[in-house]
Amino acid sequence: MRITPHPLIYDWNHDSVVPPVPAAMLNDETLRDGLQSPSVRTPPIDEKIDILRHMDALGIDTACVGLPGAGLKVADDVEQLARAICDERLTIGANCAARTIVADIVPIAEITQRTGVAIECCTFIGSSPIRQYAEGWTVDYLRSCTEQAIAFAVKQGLKVMFITEDTTRADPEQLRLLYTTAINAGASRVCIADTVGHATPNGAKAIVRYVKALITEMGAPVEIDWHGHRDRGFGVASSIAALEAGATRLHGAVLGIGERCGNTSLDLLLVNLVMMGYIDRDLSGLVAYCQAVARACHVRIPPN
Repeated sequence: MRITPHPLIYDWNHDSVVPPVPAAMLNDETLRDGLQSPSVRTPPIDEKIDILRHMDALGIDTACVGLPGAGLKVADDVEQLARAICDERLTIGANCAARTIVADIVPIAEITQRTGVAIECCTFIGSSPIRQYAEGWTVDYLRSCTEQAIAFAVKQGLKVMFITEDTTRADPEQLRLLYTTAINAGASRVCIADTVGHATPNGAKAIVRYVKALITEMGAPVEIDWHGHRDRGFGVASSIAALEAGATRLHGAVLGIGERCGNTSLDLLLVNLVMMGYIDRDLSGLVAYCQAVARACHVRIPPN
């Protein structure tokens, strides 16, 4: 699908042949990763549910609704958000973040069982040498945690996405070991995380192609997610590059809220994906969504 050019505009952007890309899915991190900014207010549950309704109205595919392993308050909010999806018959899918340890996966399985809402379990673990150095982790430790946690989640009936934190600064052979372990343990998606916004668009394409080739080599029916940050200002550009290289789901947070300089701006990503013809969405509710997040999170929309 391509946007029909306006008769008064010659658009050089659409003058070249664009390679076919997979259908772009979107994962909204506003209610989890977006709230990790120290400058952002965490909204009460009624405002979180209102934000979830805005996501659903825009046709966002999935949303991360929290990390229930962080404590009872977060777990209770996650359960209420899951019940809202069920009670209001929202079409958006839910997922939850979890460290790659069994203790973080248990509450996700319990909330799934109590609500009847299928919640994707998104297990994350640091993968880069600098992260291993900072934490005192060995590659064998990472492999063991990955295998045990994902096998446990799959046994609980959860769909699992395996996230390697700081993927864009990680050694390829260590990534090969971790992704192979995760896929063999039952992960159905893997997520390349540009955790500190290090990747350029070319770098995003390179690493997605590497992971895609590994998955093809394994013959596994596994999809690729891209989770970007905007520390270098490449959030949207790298996300689109990742899509063109083979990622099928892109992450972002409304107004770009999140750690440090923030996550990829989901609102800006949405606009560009529609203008480039990669998705077909009615964005008439986008302004209201951005305003709702600004109010709930006490984030100022820049006057420009």
